Amino acid sequence: MIYTLSQSFGRAFLGQAPGWYKLTIVAFLVLNPILMVLAGPLVTGWVLLAEFIFTLAMALRCYPLQPGGLLAIEAVIIGLTTPESVYEEVIQAFPVLLLLMFMVAGVYFLRDFLLYIFTRLILRVRKREMLALLFCAVSALLSAFLDALTVVAVAVTVGMGFYEVYHRVASGKTHGTPGHDTASDEQVQVFHRENLENFRGFLRSMMMHGAVGTAIGGVMTQVGEPQNLLIAEHAGWNFGEFFLAMAPVSVPVALAGFATCWTVEKFRWFGYGAPLPDAARAVLQDYSNELAARATAKERQVLIVQAIVALLLVLGLAFHVAEVGLIGLMVIILATSFTGITEEHRIGKAFESALPFTALLVVFFVIVAEIHDQHLFEPMIHRVLALEGGLQAAMLYLAAGVLSSISDNVFVASVYITEVKAAFLQGIVSREQFEWLAVAINTGTNIPSVATPNGQAAFLFLLTSTLAPLIRLGYLRMVWMALPYFVVMTGVGLLALVSASL
Repeated sequence: MIYTLSQSFGRAFLGQAPGWYKLTIVAFLVLNPILMVLAGPLVTGWVLLAEFIFTLAMALRCYPLQPGGLLAIEAVIIGLTTPESVYEEVIQAFPVLLLLMFMVAGVYFLRDFLLYIFTRLILRVRKREMLALLFCAVSALLSAFLDALTVVAVAVTVGMGFYEVYHRVASGKTHGTPGHDTASDEQVQVFHRENLENFRGFLRSMMMHGAVGTAIGGVMTQVGEPQNLLIAEHAGWNFGEFFLAMAPVSVPVALAGFATCWTVEKFRWFGYGAPLPDAARAVLQDYSNELAARATAKERQVLIVQAIVALLLVLGLAFHVAEVGLIGLMVIILATSFTGITEEHRIGKAFESALPFTALLVVFFVIVAEIHDQHLFEPMIHRVLALEGGLQAAMLYLAAGVLSSISDNVFVASVYITEVKAAFLQGIVSREQFEWLAVAINTGTNIPSVATPNGQAAFLFLLTSTLAPLIRLGYLRMVWMALPYFVVMTGVGLLALVSASL
C-alpha cells in the first residue's frame, strides 16, 4: 500500500513535468535545510535565489508557480524570511497586483478593436524591418506614458488573436495551398505545419521587439516604470525635469535600441527575421475582409464602444487620474456594460490569463523579502558607494543592472536610492553628484535588466503568458533574443553615462 501511494504521489507531484525535473525540485527542497545548518543563511539565500531562477528558466516544462512556490514556502519555514516581511513586500507592490488583476482583464475586453487595428497595420506594412521597428517604437512610445505591463498585455492579446485566427482557419481549410484541389491531405498538413512554424517565428520576433520597446520607453519618463516614480520622489523631479535628467542617457539608448531592432531583422540574427508567411497573410486578409463584409450593426457598435473605452484608457493613464489597476476596473465595467456582456462566466474568462501570474508575482516577492532580510546585495552596494567620481556612477549603473537582472528592479532601485539619499543628506555627496547617481540608478535598473525575463515584470508576464508556449518562447530563447539588445543598449548607456559625467 505504501508503495502504491508513493507511486501515485510521484505521478501527481508537479503533474506532467519530466521526471528529472521533479527529482531536481525534490533535491532543492532537501538541500536547502542542510545548507542552512552547515553553511548559514547567506549561502543558503544565494542558492535558493539560483534555484528560483531555475524554475523560471523551465517555465515551458512546468509553470513556475508550483516549484517556485514550494521553494518560497521553504524559505519562510527555514527562517530565511518571515511572513511579516513577505506581507510588507506585497503591500508595497499592491498597485502592481491591482494592475495585473484588472488592467490585463480590461485589455481582454478590447481585443476585437485591438485585433482590427493591428491586423490592418500588419497587412499594410509589408517590409519586415519596418514592421519590427514600428512595433518596437510604438511600444516605446506607449510605455513612456503607460505602464509596461499594460503595453505587453496589449501585445499578448493581439498576438493571441492572430494565432487563434490563423490556427483556426489553417486547421479547417486548405486556403493558400498551391494546387490544393489536387493536393493530398498529407501535403496540405505539411504545408500548414511549415507555415505555422514560420508564423510562430514571426510572432516571437514581434513580441520580443515590443517587449524591449517597453524598456526603451519606460526609462525615459517619470511614469514609465514603478521605480521611476520612487527615484523622482527622492530627487524632487517633476515630469519634465525627470525627462531632461535622463535624456543624456535614455535618448542615445533609444536610438541604439531602434538601430538594433532594424539590424537583427535585416540580417536575421538571434532568432529574428522570420517573415510573415504568404499563407498567413492571406488568412489574415481573408479574415479582415470577411469581418468587414458580414459586420452587423451590433458588431460595429462593439468596435466603436471598444475604441472609445481604449481612448478613455489612454487618457486616464496619461493623466494618472487613479491607480492603473483601478483604471483597468473602469475599463472592464464600461467595455462590458455597453457591449452586452453581463454573464459571470464570460467576465471570469478575462481573468484566467492574469491571475496565475499574479500568484507567481506574490511568490516572487517572497524571494525579494528573503534578499532583503539576508542583506544579500548590501556588500555590492557598499563597495560601489565607496568609489568616487565618474567611476561611481558607472559602477552603480552596472551593479544595479546586474542585480536587476536576477531580482526585482523596483526593490534594487529602492535600496540604492535610499542609500544614496542618505549619503547626500549626510553631506558625503553633493546635490549634483546625487542627481547623477539617481540617473545611474534609474537607467541601470531599466536598461541592463532586459538581459533576463525576471529582470522586468513585463518580460516575465510575456514568458508565463498563454501565448508563450504557443509560439515556443521559452526562458533561454528569450535570453538569446534579448542578448543583442542587452549588449548594445547597456554599452551605449554606459558610454553615455560616463561621457556626460566627465
